[in-house]
Amino acid sequence: MRKTLLAALACASIVVASPLVHGQDGLPDFGEGNAVSLNQEYMLGRAWLMQYRRQAPILSDPLLQDYIEELVFGLAETSQLRERRLEIVMVDHASINAFAVPGGVVGVHSGLILSAETEAQVASVLGHELAHLSQRHFSRSRENAAVSQKKALIGMLGGLVAAAAGGGSEVGMAAVAGSQAAAQSASLSYSRQHEQEADRVGMQNTVAAGYDPYGAAGMFEVMQAESRKYGSRPPEFLMTHPLTERRIADARNRAGQYPRRMYQDNPDFHLMRARVELSFIEDPEEAVAHFRKARKERKGPGAVAAQYGLVLALTQNGEFAEAKKLLKPMREYKPSSIIYGLAEADIDLEEERFGEAMATLNKGLELVPGNHPITIQLAKTYFKAGRYTEADKLLTAHAKVKPTNATLWYWLAEVQGLAGNPYGLHQSRAEYFFLNGAMPPALEQLDLALKLAPNEVEVERLNQRRSFFIQVGHALGQF
Repeated sequence: MRKTLLAALACASIVVASPLVHGQDGLPDFGEGNAVSLNQEYMLGRAWLMQYRRQAPILSDPLLQDYIEELVFGLAETSQLRERRLEIVMVDHASINAFAVPGGVVGVHSGLILSAETEAQVASVLGHELAHLSQRHFSRSRENAAVSQKKALIGMLGGLVAAAAGGGSEVGMAAVAGSQAAAQSASLSYSRQHEQEADRVGMQNTVAAGYDPYGAAGMFEVMQAESRKYGSRPPEFLMTHPLTERRIADARNRAGQYPRRMYQDNPDFHLMRARVELSFIEDPEEAVAHFRKARKERKGPGAVAAQYGLVLALTQNGEFAEAKKLLKPMREYKPSSIIYGLAEADIDLEEERFGEAMATLNKGLELVPGNHPITIQLAKTYFKAGRYTEADKLLTAHAKVKPTNATLWYWLAEVQGLAGNPYGLHQSRAEYFFLNGAMPPALEQLDLALKLAPNEVEVERLNQRRSFFIQVGHALGQF
């Protein structure tokens, strides 16, 4: 049964608001045979994400976001996904966690990056997530579900909001082991079969993308070591989806079926891991001491990453001369590195050498136009230099490229307020509230923007947006 946008979003209201009544049990109708179409899954996932953004500690590091997006979209290219409108959300939490929500929402906790030893291990988890989506485990599980089982959707999808938001390490481990949002209930008999299929298809995907197939077994071992912290009473999900020696052995045996070859780990992974490592150390002096020690103890890519982490820690602690000294050979070795270029610009920014920072960042945008972390850093530099109009112009253009980045709309609104652009300010706030599933304040901001609209074309555009917000608000049960 074909559904309109409104009806599809109404399906998602079970996880974000009181459901609209679609039957005697008050649950939405998923169509003939309880199957869920790709478009319904897409709308379901986006409505879930609106709620999730309001509760989860979203990570606002543009460089980490860009790195994970590139990794996920690279895996998507070699996957069996039919629907590739993916939305990647980074969560600022130390738990080893990743999850996939029907409709293409993929979440990654920063703790996953910190715990992994190689990029192949992270890719194995994300490949597993994408396999759940490509094999459409959510829809397949619904096809033969009874009405009583259908009611479990409320708990399954709604529960993941708290789980993925960092509501406890037990749920974090569950999300890693099972990960698919539609399989969070340990009582679902299909989950074992789907997990096995996701393991198999996920490995096929990661190998096709050029990753070491042994990354999966390595990541399972890391997860198993983490699960031992629970002693004799592991999380309930791990009781029915255990990280057993058999599962690890299966991963090794499956990896052994692929031709042997040498795999080179991505050095950027270790740099990103250092960024995450730094993010969990609150005291700048403690961070400097930590990375000084790590630089002496670690070898190979780990030592380089420790030096990069030390550069960042020194910059945060105001020790700019040493930070520059340590960064200089790294920049000379890889002059085209965006990561090192941003570190240099950050030092200049903290020293209020705005001209030097702008020169570095503008050169970077010439080489990679529209790059997200460079654009955000340049806007930040304009902002700190008091050049608010230039920051407004830059971020306004960038928001057209990244229209679903809620943090970007928040930053843009702040800039527009200082740039004396109330018309833009109200529109940016409206988009921020919309992406966070808060339709009443989103409409209030659009109404304020309408009063400032310069011409009838803008009035018509804003009225169309307003009608869409109302439509979504009704679907989410907010009106």
